[in-house]
Amino acid sequence: MELDELSERLVPFCRTHLEDPWAKVTLVENAPGHAGFSYLFDVLSEGQLRRYFLRLPPPNVKLEGTADVLRQVAALNAVEGTAVPHATVLWSGDDPEWFGRPYFVVPRLEGDVLRLQVGEWGTTVSLAQRTWMAEQAMAALAGIHQVDWQARCASLGPPLDLTLDVTRWDRFYDRAADPELLALVPIVRQQLLDRLPATPRVGLFHGDFQWSNLFYAFEGKLLAVIDWELVGIGATLNDLGWILTFNDPPCWRHEGASGGGLMPPVEELQALYTVAYGSDPGDVAWYRALAAYKFAIISGFNLMLHRRGKRHDPHWEVMKDSMPSLMERANDLLR
Repeated sequence: MELDELSERLVPFCRTHLEDPWAKVTLVENAPGHAGFSYLFDVLSEGQLRRYFLRLPPPNVKLEGTADVLRQVAALNAVEGTAVPHATVLWSGDDPEWFGRPYFVVPRLEGDVLRLQVGEWGTTVSLAQRTWMAEQAMAALAGIHQVDWQARCASLGPPLDLTLDVTRWDRFYDRAADPELLALVPIVRQQLLDRLPATPRVGLFHGDFQWSNLFYAFEGKLLAVIDWELVGIGATLNDLGWILTFNDPPCWRHEGASGGGLMPPVEELQALYTVAYGSDPGDVAWYRALAAYKFAIISGFNLMLHRRGKRHDPHWEVMKDSMPSLMERANDLLR
């Protein structure tokens, strides 16, 4: 949606939801990041400036999976009242009157996601701050996993089968750019299937729990876990494997990568999660391998979309250099 059209639609929306017939929309802009169809807007109402974040699904797509923004609402509502930092949903719905598609609105937070690339703000905080930030992150992750999903968000089920969680990436691999960078896919895929965990912990998972989806105040306080578009019910240790992979230097060889090495090492992060959750997760090597496998394939698929002009994002031209190292790390973990 063009910003001019969105601005026009936001005026009656805000006047209705704020119960202020004189409310004025003073700013509308695209939100930063790679998610797309996310917007920031400001409203002047009764002499007070109010700042918001709006999420819409892409136009003209089937409203399922990542395009089903109301799944994100269900997840955010599920952690309401818990210690998990999150943005509270103010308004949501599927009435096309406002934006022609489903939507949700949360308050705009003041801060930024944790950026650990060379030259970004996350590299300037002290070691003590980074340790505190990591402690908060792992406590939030444990809190997500401890939600009673059957009572609070059963609509996000049924639980995702682990075999399907491996094989569902086949179609993305088949369409990935630079397939030679994914030469280990068949080997790693078979190893993952041969070594499926027998009794996974099942619960609410975030689906993309990594530093760029953790929104902090600049002094280091975790304000919200964001970007819940991959949320679901299934093996919760997938989230732990994911964040450990993003903090594992051997996985990352692209230009500017810190490999998460600025945060506490993998073993320390896992120990922080263990303390927060209250029990040892056990061997998470399989989940780390699955995370590396997934992200390598995702990178190849997104690179294809970029090169074909379907989704302009040169970020993936940089990330492609880590596709082989991710696969190599997955292979090493499984061996």
